[in-house]
Amino acid sequence: MQTLIINIKELLQVREIAIEMISGDEMAILPTLKNAFLLIENDAIAAFGSMDNCPKINADITIDATGKIVLPSWCDSHTHIVYVGNREQEFVDRINGFTYEEIANRGGGILNSAQKLNETSEIEIYHQSEKRLQEIIQQGTGAVEIKSGYGLTVESELKMLRVIKKLAKNYPITIKATFLGAHAFPKEYKENHTGYIDLIINEMLPKIAKENLADYIDAFCETGYFSVEETEQIMEAGKKYGLRSKIHVNQFTAINGIAACVKLNALTVDHLEIVTDEDIMVLKNSETMPVALPSCSYFISIPYTPARKMIDAGLPLALASDFNPGTSPSGNMNFVVATACIKMKMTPEEAINAATINGAYAMGISNTHGSITIGKKANLIITKPLNSYYELPYSFGSNLIEQIILDGKVMA
Repeated sequence: MQTLIINIKELLQVREIAIEMISGDEMAILPTLKNAFLLIENDAIAAFGSMDNCPKINADITIDATGKIVLPSWCDSHTHIVYVGNREQEFVDRINGFTYEEIANRGGGILNSAQKLNETSEIEIYHQSEKRLQEIIQQGTGAVEIKSGYGLTVESELKMLRVIKKLAKNYPITIKATFLGAHAFPKEYKENHTGYIDLIINEMLPKIAKENLADYIDAFCETGYFSVEETEQIMEAGKKYGLRSKIHVNQFTAINGIAACVKLNALTVDHLEIVTDEDIMVLKNSETMPVALPSCSYFISIPYTPARKMIDAGLPLALASDFNPGTSPSGNMNFVVATACIKMKMTPEEAINAATINGAYAMGISNTHGSITIGKKANLIITKPLNSYYELPYSFGSNLIEQIILDGKVMA
């Protein structure tokens, strides 16, 4: 099966030699090719180049992209899209002056979502979640990480991870699953942290490993949730089952969680709305990718990750949606990229790099996703006719996507 895209106004993220990630000043460089073609064979990129060198072949499908931009699909490395219902009342509570912590202390937040999920069948959870998955596919996401963490019991955490596995089987989008049993302490373990951590390590993890339900492990390392020491316990336990860490950290406070994550070789540290100079020094020359979640900052009115300071210090940065019912009820990566430019002062080049190649690294898939490179997955966005790719963040409220290609297939 061959698909040939011709007359591409500009092909973005063109990298003849595959790279894992980009950092610092390099993030401002987005390699592109104007007046280009791209050839897909089956599910992979087979060739690309100038239209002057376009192969004369009878492809099964030919797409004329005159006036249009083509780029790799977004790689969203942090979501919680498997959940039940919503938390719209908490949205109103915040408008009325309640903080995130106050809402949580009143029984809202994560525990609210956990109660709903525990009361819902696996098939109903699946149906609600697949609607959200279908939505983000149409918005240009071609790879997504999905976390558990709204179960907080052995059976419900397994239930969530089974739903994620079923979604991965039934949809062409690339999905990575993360076990987040350490999202919050259930009410019955509020004063017995050791008991709940034992449950995670000695009951949840062995069953998850037996069914091969997770790729990564996560914990909410934050004041009032999991301490640095408790997070380290969970990271170490995950390593024994081959689960590398992707950790929530520095959302509200800086408690030296980043240093612990780097020490234990976490793949990512996510949120980072609060970042100290010491955190930046620790992250330098590490293999840990910082991940910013700007739509969460937008929705609950907390500080934005200091992207400018971090990139200028030489760090890499990835962008993700944090799609979840409480603090970021949207998986629209186009909005994430725009918000990063508008509120975090990232250039369009930096934001696109952060949402493609660095997003792929943050999911452990940079060898197959995130750039226009021969042999990588043909997961692509074809825009409507645009003046330039600057319109992607500039026209933040418009749907600029005309076609989506996943695994080499044009999506309806």
